[in-house]
Amino acid sequence: MSPSGPLYLGLISGTSADGIDAALCTFEPRPALLAGLTLPYPEPVRDCILELSQGEAAAALDRLGELDHQVGTLLAEAALALIAKAGVRPAEVAAIGSHGQTLRHRPQGPHPFTWQIGDPSLIAERTGCTVVADFRRRDLAAGGQGAPLLPALHAALLAAEDEDRAVLNLGGIANLTLLPRGGPVRGFDTGPANCLLDAWHALHRGGRYDAEGAFAASASPDPHLLARLLADPWFATRGPRSTGREHFNLDWLRKTAGERLAALAPDRVQATLLALTVESVIRGLEEAAARPHRVLVCGGGVHNRAMLAALESRLPGVRVQSTATLGVDPDLVEAMGFAWLARATLRGEAGNLPEVTGARGPRVLGGIYPSS
Repeated sequence: MSPSGPLYLGLISGTSADGIDAALCTFEPRPALLAGLTLPYPEPVRDCILELSQGEAAAALDRLGELDHQVGTLLAEAALALIAKAGVRPAEVAAIGSHGQTLRHRPQGPHPFTWQIGDPSLIAERTGCTVVADFRRRDLAAGGQGAPLLPALHAALLAAEDEDRAVLNLGGIANLTLLPRGGPVRGFDTGPANCLLDAWHALHRGGRYDAEGAFAASASPDPHLLARLLADPWFATRGPRSTGREHFNLDWLRKTAGERLAALAPDRVQATLLALTVESVIRGLEEAAARPHRVLVCGGGVHNRAMLAALESRLPGVRVQSTATLGVDPDLVEAMGFAWLARATLRGEAGNLPEVTGARGPRVLGGIYPSS
């Protein structure tokens, strides 16, 4: 490996909370992934994250502090494992960009906030690398949603001069980046993706996720349940918007579905949840008047064959493809993004796109935690 520019390492655990993605990148002369890995969460840690990141769950301050330390330790372990895998020294890494693990994201209301755990001081101490973290709160302070933050990287990696494109990230939450030829980059969350599908599958089949969407594909969606779910006021919001597991979770499903949930077999509910993701993506494209020639998919949902097939059926004439078709690992795009944002912070460059997040202007994001 002979990178021509400084090395940056990105770390993220997304809304699905299944583990930590780590990506070692260089961005000169162009963005390139040099190595990557995923470190699964131990089950007790994941269970605690899921419990505290949804609904109105509460915990003692001591437990929250312990979890912050545990996640920080695991983030450091992921970074060190990737550095060893890539055969480089920690001193060669210009910075680690750590998103951490979101426990709450509430950008609306009189006191908006977003909260990611995973102690960055601990990461810096354990790795000996400079760490940039806490990226979302500066955008929120400037009146933005604090999300999504990766459309700028999507544009650098995946935009084309000869066709309109969209990037669809199917993580716990789905979000779109619109990349029109010669037009402004836009982006927004469209609603739940894997967070509901994973939770319902775990409840009825066990395991962390519905492999290839087989559970959902075994039945047909229920139109009445789908209509109830889509009637949630969040789907009617316009402009910059974001959401998370604190809104879309099993408690939300039970409350919104009411008696209809008990009347349906579990596989029909799973099929309906998949249809909810697909329909909310289609609505997002329609509301934005976006007509992409190609939709490039990344995130864990890229492995859900039933999901991709359903998207293709709703987007006739549009190529729905993994970002892998363009040489970009779909499982590591977000981790690359936080390496990208760390670089921007160290260079004193804005990391947000105000037209995406709704912030009052461009802002340098995150705090810097020196290596020593």
